[in-house]
Amino acid sequence: MLDETTHYGLLKTLEENPGLSQRDLAKRLGVSLGKINFCLNALVAKGSVKINNFRNSDNKLAYAYLLTPSGVEQKARMTVEFLQVKVQEYERLRAEIAELKREAKQKGLLENTHE
Repeated sequence: MLDETTHYGLLKTLEENPGLSQRDLAKRLGVSLGKINFCLNALVAKGSVKINNFRNSDNKLAYAYLLTPSGVEQKARMTVEFLQVKVQEYERLRAEIAELKREAKQKGLLENTHE
């Protein structure tokens, strides 16, 4: 259930906003609150995230989800992997678009197009 997209999204979001609630994380990532809870627990178990509870706070439910050095390293590695995947997707789409334009031109469907 801890898919790579959610894993990366959580690490990235928590690095930038460690004080977000689980509900806010769920909204930002477009997943259920239950999935966020499950994924956070998995990241804590892996040693990627540490949870700080501010018991002396006026808001007794205030938590901060902090990336550990291992979590920062994982996020950096995942950033490079995601970039490589997205570049490959972009290149495939670019080639597909060029082929579709070529076919449409051959059939006379695109007379006045700019490359």
